[in-house]
Amino acid sequence: MTKDNGNTSKNSNVLREDRKKKLAELREKGVDPYPHSYERTHELDEIKSRYEGKFDSGEESDDPVRVAGRIVGFRDMGKACFLDLKDGTGELQGYTNIDLLGEENYETLKSLDMGDFVGLEGVVFVTNRGELSVKVRDFRLLCKSLRPLPEKWHGLKDVEKRYRQRYLDLIANEEAKGVFVARSKLMSSFRRTLEERDFLEVETPLMQPAPGGATAEPFVTHHNALDQDLYLRIAPELYLKRLVIGGMEKVYEMGKSFRNEGMSTKHNPEFTTIEIYQAYADYQDAMDLIEDLISKASKEAVGTLQPVPGDRELDLSPPWDRVSMVSSVEKRTGIPDLKEATVGELKNYLEKKGVELPDGKEEPEWGELVELMFEEFVEDKLFQPTFVTDFPTDVSPLAKTKRDGQKNLTERFEVFIAGIEVGNAFTELNDPLEQRDRFERRVEENGEKQDEEFLRALEYGMPPTAGIGIGIDRLMMALVGADSIRDVVLFPTMRPKE
Repeated sequence: MTKDNGNTSKNSNVLREDRKKKLAELREKGVDPYPHSYERTHELDEIKSRYEGKFDSGEESDDPVRVAGRIVGFRDMGKACFLDLKDGTGELQGYTNIDLLGEENYETLKSLDMGDFVGLEGVVFVTNRGELSVKVRDFRLLCKSLRPLPEKWHGLKDVEKRYRQRYLDLIANEEAKGVFVARSKLMSSFRRTLEERDFLEVETPLMQPAPGGATAEPFVTHHNALDQDLYLRIAPELYLKRLVIGGMEKVYEMGKSFRNEGMSTKHNPEFTTIEIYQAYADYQDAMDLIEDLISKASKEAVGTLQPVPGDRELDLSPPWDRVSMVSSVEKRTGIPDLKEATVGELKNYLEKKGVELPDGKEEPEWGELVELMFEEFVEDKLFQPTFVTDFPTDVSPLAKTKRDGQKNLTERFEVFIAGIEVGNAFTELNDPLEQRDRFERRVEENGEKQDEEFLRALEYGMPPTAGIGIGIDRLMMALVGADSIRDVVLFPTMRPKE
């Protein structure tokens, strides 16, 4: 097997030309390098689970097998050779020699390259060294690869290449593939748990006439036939609440949202969330549901309720800690009675600590400063799963105020795991007049476009409702200890190559 396996100094363009020549030679021999299909009898992991420990050295199975995968290793012994095959389930060794294949077929096999896909037919046996293998009596080229695998294919280290060429990352890094398998299992677990609780999965528009459900800069597009600007959704919330108004009492949507803002290790312009709405429930019910959802999903996705993201062990077993935002800030800052502190006092404290105040406002509101203090002094300290409750009304325009009469606080919480905010929920504001008043204040302050259709819908009446939003990307970061959101998004947004 040639042996442009990553240790060669040849330029990749030269290697590509070599492979193209081999492709032409194979076609001249009548070999179809890109057949339409190949019928397997087993995946590679099935071979191991079925035959491991069944044979002694030199013994073989009675029944033939047909397996397929990518060649990721080759050892040429002259008139015999070993090759390592990899499919979506694992790896397995193949062995053959000139007598088993015949001289012509044997030479063709040896001419193949690392990265080529082949189908192998033979029997399962155990080598003299005790390794379960396939004794190859026939083979078929299934795909001729024209580019060599990355250097040291078993460990692609170039971070930029890993994100831009995720397919190479998945080939080279088994750990990376494991993250995305876990992500898929997590999303499936969410669906199963919600279906068991009689929630309906729904779909709402990705293109909306007015952005709403969160405060963020939207992406704007234009519909030519309607001659109308539309916005990629920043959150599905206002549409999901319309469904509750319409009598769909338990609904959820898992999908993409978009925000035209800065990028960071925790922000990608498009991201995946699940939003859940339940009539006749409040934010206490939402906490119970989140504990159930995430603890079950963790067990399915990473196999444990005690994952170790980094060098510390999480414990996702319910119940989780619950602490108010105000008390957590008081504890970290030493301010004795935050509710009585004035905006001026909070500004002075932040300025002394060297914290920049919110942009775009001459005079920030009390709640904005409390939230800023929480983000600066508390957030990254919350390693074990924690519900931070009772957010200020100033930063919670869609949440109901606390039922104990504290008008400056709402029944809203965020959930933190491994120092990352992974979810947001609240008892939904269903007073249409108060909701309109809050929206209009934000229009005056920030120039936000108001969703009149949602306000109209709210006037028909929405029952008491709990709403939840969980960031799938950030939750995966917390569970696997990823340093960047790009490690848990298959194809993250990247700057153009220069």
